[in-house]
Amino acid sequence: MRSRNLIVALAAALAVTSCATVEQMKASMTEAKPAKPPVAYGKPISEADIAPWNIDIRTPDGKGLPPGSGTVAQGKQVYEAKCAACHGPDAKGGPQFGTMVGGINSFTTNQRVLTPGSMYPYAPILFDYIRRAMPMDRPQTLTSDEVYAVSAYILYLNGLIPDNFVMNAQTMPTIQMPNRNGFILDDRPDVHNERCMRDCKPIRG
Repeated sequence: MRSRNLIVALAAALAVTSCATVEQMKASMTEAKPAKPPVAYGKPISEADIAPWNIDIRTPDGKGLPPGSGTVAQGKQVYEAKCAACHGPDAKGGPQFGTMVGGINSFTTNQRVLTPGSMYPYAPILFDYIRRAMPMDRPQTLTSDEVYAVSAYILYLNGLIPDNFVMNAQTMPTIQMPNRNGFILDDRPDVHNERCMRDCKPIRG
């Protein structure tokens, strides 16, 4: 009888200890959980905040090109200092990239040579690409003057402008690119519709 009571007492003590341990674990887990942040939906953004990202250029007419200018001679200096290591001397190809010169009218053949002169339909595309992506290891570090100058140098090497050409927001869109008419216009119905978020009209067919 005495041993039975002892067993019952031990079982009760273990149960109490187990319950205490479980409660301690729950309390510890509760304390470890970080407090939830308050609900938030961001904050209004100003035009000044957007400005560094709003660098789109409408390439057919150059709308959005920034102030500044550059010449062929200035472009050669910038190119040799910041571009030649990847593109090679005179933009004829280097360890990282192929030639950026030549290939004019090659898009009508089965041996196309892709260069700014042979491919781009509008000259401002070159400015837009250089400003966004080059130099490869330091994109968007060139000034607008440097981008205008390098653009002038590359287009000069392609025989598209004279050596005294001054590249700027007014003159760049006037350059007649050889492949201007080499693209098909996107005539899908949805490209003609106005932006709409509610109560929108059906897409024109």
